[in-house]
Amino acid sequence: MLSDPIGDFCTRIRNGYMARKLKIQIPYSKLKGEMAKVLSEQGYLKKFEVQSLPNDKIRKSIAIELKYDKKGKPVLTKIERISKPGLRVYKGSKGIPRVLSGLGIAIVSTPKGLLTGKQAKKKNLGGEIICQVW
Repeated sequence: MLSDPIGDFCTRIRNGYMARKLKIQIPYSKLKGEMAKVLSEQGYLKKFEVQSLPNDKIRKSIAIELKYDKKGKPVLTKIERISKPGLRVYKGSKGIPRVLSGLGIAIVSTPKGLLTGKQAKKKNLGGEIICQVW
């Protein structure tokens, strides 16, 4: 059993880019699916798809295609977990950090679902700062 599934999600994506993989598989959960959706919408992932595992109708996985620029460099340079199981980080709408002066994004868990930091500020919502990406 994983003690931090979101940390595992971030690590698998980071390791996939470092190993120059084109596709990676991650165990499915609703939160991980939403995180993949946000990263895909922001242009950090090529695409993602939720799939049922072969010979198992109950468990699912997320198949993620990683995105590289024309020179073969990863689009996502760093992804780091902010709010951890041992120390949760909550901020109001005014306390949501700008990542790399607006070049990166913060993923925030709000009452309206997962949003980027900019979207949360625009809607005047605070919440748990899940991770930062640039």
